Amino acid sequence: MFGSPPLRVPTGREAHRWNTFPGDRTLIVAARTVTSTVRVLETLPALLRDDARVSVVFAYDPTSAFSDGVLDLLRAAGCRTAPWEQLSHIEPDLILSASENIEVPEGDCPVLVLPHGVGFQKLVPDSRSSRERLSGVVPDSLLESGRAWLAVSHPSQEEQLLAGHPKAAGRTLLVGDPCFDELAGSGGHRAAYREALGVAEHQRLVMVSSTWGPTSLLGRHPGLLARLLARLPMDSHRVGAIVHPNVWSAHGAWQTRTLHSAALDAGLLLMPTVHAWRPALVAADVVVGDHGSVTLYGASLGKPVLLAAFGEDAVPGTAVYRLASLAPRLDVRADPLPQVEEVVRAHSAERYAEVAAQAFAEPGHALAKLRTALYDLLKLPEPPSAPPASLALPVPDPQAAPVTSWQVGTGLSEDDGPAVSVRRIPAAVASEAETAPESADFFTHLACSDDERDRRLAESASVLVRRLAAPTAVAALRWTEETLAELPGSLLAASAVRGGGHLVGLRDGRVVEVSTTGPALDAGLPAAVVYACLRAGLPLHDTQVTLRLGGVREEDVLLRLRPTG
Repeated sequence: MFGSPPLRVPTGREAHRWNTFPGDRTLIVAARTVTSTVRVLETLPALLRDDARVSVVFAYDPTSAFSDGVLDLLRAAGCRTAPWEQLSHIEPDLILSASENIEVPEGDCPVLVLPHGVGFQKLVPDSRSSRERLSGVVPDSLLESGRAWLAVSHPSQEEQLLAGHPKAAGRTLLVGDPCFDELAGSGGHRAAYREALGVAEHQRLVMVSSTWGPTSLLGRHPGLLARLLARLPMDSHRVGAIVHPNVWSAHGAWQTRTLHSAALDAGLLLMPTVHAWRPALVAADVVVGDHGSVTLYGASLGKPVLLAAFGEDAVPGTAVYRLASLAPRLDVRADPLPQVEEVVRAHSAERYAEVAAQAFAEPGHALAKLRTALYDLLKLPEPPSAPPASLALPVPDPQAAPVTSWQVGTGLSEDDGPAVSVRRIPAAVASEAETAPESADFFTHLACSDDERDRRLAESASVLVRRLAAPTAVAALRWTEETLAELPGSLLAASAVRGGGHLVGLRDGRVVEVSTTGPALDAGLPAAVVYACLRAGLPLHDTQVTLRLGGVREEDVLLRLRPTG
């Protein structure tokens, strides 16, 4: 595809012979890494909306260590693509990039560089030498040419640039941050994002954010995701992860997922490399992060933050460095549950206001400012349409696989009537959990759903659960009977019945009808109540029990034995 003659790309002197749209100006987008390409794809459509005067070509530069995935991204977006070496045949009017480390071809067209994160806050390896360089800064040779323009989100970034790179004087454009504007403007859709991600109203969404490299959160604590899923009860918490695209590009999606197989089996909401991380961040209740931009975005949105790592490659004096002095640290060796609870309890919405003020100037106007700058460099009048405004982020697709087996702990108390506290840990990460020994009022069991793929788990389970509600009570009874016959090691089998209620079949032939208050429960929870009552010797007929989930939800549960025959 990319070894073809220049005529395959209808731009340049002969463009009028091939184009449908006039294309008075040619804009080249330098696509070098997934991170930088995504930032342009998320921004450019709003800037060029309905304007046929600008012809856009994405030029693929394969020289980055993180170029894997760029072509797939461009093809998925339907971009017209050309190889980087073909630029000499195109004669662009402007080159746009969110990757500063590009080899710009000779010419006099301006080069506009957008940030692909928040400012110049990290030192990264220099691909041209064995040294490190400041992320986001173009080579001095491009600054010397007078062609480069660097978009920044805050005046402090201009000052930082001038201190380390005097040749950047007069080459910056203060436009703000379009990504932050979108995040900040999408708070009203938070409930829709949570629902789409499968997060219930009573659940706390803990979003883990990791930048790339050995000093990142995953670089230092690769097992943290599984540990969080093992220690945060699944009925009151959900755990998600936003992993920097450079991790996916360098190691591949296959290895990234393989390294976190247990966490994925335990219900981890692993965000795709592009787009979906933004609504997921808006949906979060707590951010566990490092010195990456996503952590800074979360703090600036007013989220409680726990820092699980903070690398020495973070640049002093930047907003993210200031965040490190304000945010509490996560002790990865201790139980995360009380740490998450405490950071939520002690948090105030204004805690990181000064961090946001240091990172983002004039929020809400970035797209309008950026459109003005873009058309100035293209030497075209802006379109007559109103300046673009940030739109609310789209609702994400569900990202987690269903959990199919659980290690269940049930604690029984008799304060004002029997109460059963249930704590479920996905079996895939149960080895990371600390479980109290059984006693007269505390019991544990393994529960599996009927779509559990590991036959060994199903054969070892005390409780079996039907994933989907049975259409009728008769169908539920037939399923429990057949399931208990097939798996003789189990003690009981539970199924919801469409229209309301649950039926729990016991090994001895009895059937318990269970009704609950509040939103519908999955069948594993009524089954846990019946299991605890059975183990404790409580009656199963006309018994009302309080079900307690993670200290955040209580429901009344009524048990009745179904008449035989």
